Amino acid sequence: MTVYADLLRYRDLFANLFRRDFQAKYKGSVLGIFWSVLNPLVLLGVYLVVGILFGNGKISYYPIYLLAGLASWSFFSVSLMSSSRSMVDSAELIRKVRFPRQLIALSMVATQAVTYAVMIAILIVLSLIFVPAARATVWLAIPLAIVLVGFVAGLSLLVACLNVLYRDIEHILTAALLPWFFLTPILWNSGSIPESAQRHHALLELLRWGNPISPPVFAVRDALWSGHLPRLADVVYLLVATAIALVLGAWVFTRVDDSIAVEV
Repeated sequence: MTVYADLLRYRDLFANLFRRDFQAKYKGSVLGIFWSVLNPLVLLGVYLVVGILFGNGKISYYPIYLLAGLASWSFFSVSLMSSSRSMVDSAELIRKVRFPRQLIALSMVATQAVTYAVMIAILIVLSLIFVPAARATVWLAIPLAIVLVGFVAGLSLLVACLNVLYRDIEHILTAALLPWFFLTPILWNSGSIPESAQRHHALLELLRWGNPISPPVFAVRDALWSGHLPRLADVVYLLVATAIALVLGAWVFTRVDDSIAVEV
């Protein structure tokens, strides 16, 4: 698809946009990119306390379980939020110069992907040290994470385009992401919830398969934490969801591209 082929065709421009976003993210910061690691670690500490209080100590290697889920969720949520405003915030550039505007949203995803790559690298090291059973599968997290980046890229392009037309999109995302986080099996899994809740099989299946980020989180996390291969159903779900997200994002972009400069 030409929408994504422009990443190669205009790679110098994309690299400049990426550097602009990356430098802006850490401008004036003493720790710089280390904030990419520090923020998830702070969250990890908070959620570990919450998990212990709510009985999730029954999940083996819970810190790695939790951090693996947080890494994928943080990349997903922050990419969507930053991309939703990316074209609006770049309105002056868009009005002045004609260029492939999808690069603006995709550069935001690339910026967040750096943080995600750092977290995956740390998780691989932690798994190799503390989860001996996962040493045979841990490397599968790399291609699965790359596919997840494609999934997020398609969704980010979609929300960026929609937010140009309907500025409510960014506010809807802000309101939706917090409850969405707690409905995603990051702090918990089906084996750690009370028995009374486990009787609601239909609801649990809806949370498992109706939530588009749940199977990707399971796939990446299982490779890092569980010691067995990710479920085939989760991997297939991730691949299909990524294809749909990329196609849908490209389709919406081609429909609104000509009106972006006017709407922003």
